[in-house]
Amino acid sequence: MRMRVSVVPVLVAFVIPAVIGAQASQSPAAPQPPFIAATAVGETRVTPDRAIVQVTVDSRAQTAASAGSDNRARQDRVIDAVKAAGVASPQIRTIGYRVTPEYAEPERGKAPRVTGYRANNTVQVEVRSIENVGKVIDAALGAGATNIGSVGIYSSNTDAARREAVQLAVTKARGEAESAATAAGGTLGTMIELTIDPGGLPRPLLQQVYATATGMTTGGGDVAMAATYTPVEAGESLVLAVVRARWQFVPGR
Repeated sequence: MRMRVSVVPVLVAFVIPAVIGAQASQSPAAPQPPFIAATAVGETRVTPDRAIVQVTVDSRAQTAASAGSDNRARQDRVIDAVKAAGVASPQIRTIGYRVTPEYAEPERGKAPRVTGYRANNTVQVEVRSIENVGKVIDAALGAGATNIGSVGIYSSNTDAARREAVQLAVTKARGEAESAATAAGGTLGTMIELTIDPGGLPRPLLQQVYATATGMTTGGGDVAMAATYTPVEAGESLVLAVVRARWQFVPGR
């Protein structure tokens, strides 16, 4: 695993005494002790092991029922092919379905004329092996899929990488705070606050891959299967951790 750490510039803050109340009888509030605050970002990288593939079947016909019927038959074949490529049923989920009319070019003064209907069905396929992604894509296209909307590549377990990123961020934040304390003529005291920013949760780098069946048909109208599977490179996923911390500042004598 390769690592890289980025650190946000240190913020040094000295709190001034609280404002004295308006009534003369009130005692002035005790000033807060000076402190040093620092924010740091820890970054680690992991190798993705899974992918989410969106597979769409698009059909057209003269009636809505015909478009839906054709789409159903084609999507059934696609789903069967995806399963045969090694994807279990619980990993396949329908995320979009619609049947809509299509209209001719509008003419002035006339109502829009329906020329046919279009049915669109999209399923989301979770591929739990990066090596199998290209095989699943080719199987879907070979069975009649008209569009691969996207391929999102990610890591299924980033817990260890996340903890390591947090450790790196805390170490860097303390190092920056100590440098600031020394430059200010003092030392770093006890830590008084440490926050892990929820915004720094793991954010895998999603690689997008797009494909359609256009231009992949043979003279007989069947999708031609390539000798090798569609190449899909896993690359790396980025895991970030952001921490914010405060320490007491001990002025020099």
